[in-house]
Amino acid sequence: MNEHVDAVLSTAHDGNHAGNAATAPAGEARNPLLAALGDRVRNLRAQRGLTRKAVAISAGVSERHLANLEYGIGNASILVLQQVAGALHCSLAELVGDVTTSSPEWLLIRELLENRSETDLRRVRLALGELLGTASVDPARHRRIALVGLRGAGKSTLGQMLADDLELPFVELSREIEKLAGCSVREIHDLYGTNAYRRYERRALEETIQIYSEVVIATPGGIVSDPATFNELLAHCTTVWLQAAPEEHMGRVAAQGDTRPMAASKEAMEDLRRILNGRAAFYSKADLSVDTSGRSLAQSFQALRGAARQAMGIGA
Repeated sequence: MNEHVDAVLSTAHDGNHAGNAATAPAGEARNPLLAALGDRVRNLRAQRGLTRKAVAISAGVSERHLANLEYGIGNASILVLQQVAGALHCSLAELVGDVTTSSPEWLLIRELLENRSETDLRRVRLALGELLGTASVDPARHRRIALVGLRGAGKSTLGQMLADDLELPFVELSREIEKLAGCSVREIHDLYGTNAYRRYERRALEETIQIYSEVVIATPGGIVSDPATFNELLAHCTTVWLQAAPEEHMGRVAAQGDTRPMAASKEAMEDLRRILNGRAAFYSKADLSVDTSGRSLAQSFQALRGAARQAMGIGA
């Protein structure tokens, strides 16, 4: 489907999974190592926008087994952890908590970066980009406006309105992905898997950047899940995070005629909040942020219009 977060917003297809989930025994202390591992699994799942049921199916383990792992009460074998890492599209090293032990240089770099603030880390990332030749020198960056955020934030509607106002082309990246694949986003996931979808997503973004020097782009909500693709977006576009409260994300999807999430609203809202929490740190790397919560469509558009025009250096 469009992306796994849509399983929460559009179908809530595992709305009853909470009933199968394990709960930590009352009054029983969890092993710190297993608890930390469970937290990482849960956070990685949230960042990728995957439901527990989807990860369990992909990993070939039971949903209860995965729930035990996430709660820190399941001592999974190394083979099971490898399967879970594959389902989460990360290395086993990242899953167990150490991605910087592959060389002495990695260890030295990690030591330099440890306990640094987000501001310092951003400065280091940008400096590394310049040092390694990957920093943006794209003169058209300020003329490409890319909207990021979850479904229901208004990317498609506001993006089209902004493009019309600026007299620029409007590109919905999900549609470009479907053109490249020759099938729907749902079919890409069902037939080829998430890794294939991410490859199409990266290619669609690269082609859009090559074709358009001036454009408004509505991106899929999960584009932040792939660091390489997100770096590409940040390097070549002025990015705007369209924020909204979880309740508004749900409400706007329902207003579009899809009321199915309400059938399992408690579980769906919990999943949605985890996804937002997992992705917020990545969305916040956008150049600009516009909060649409509590605003009408007209008010949200005016806020976006003002921010975009200022970033592009043109008058109101």
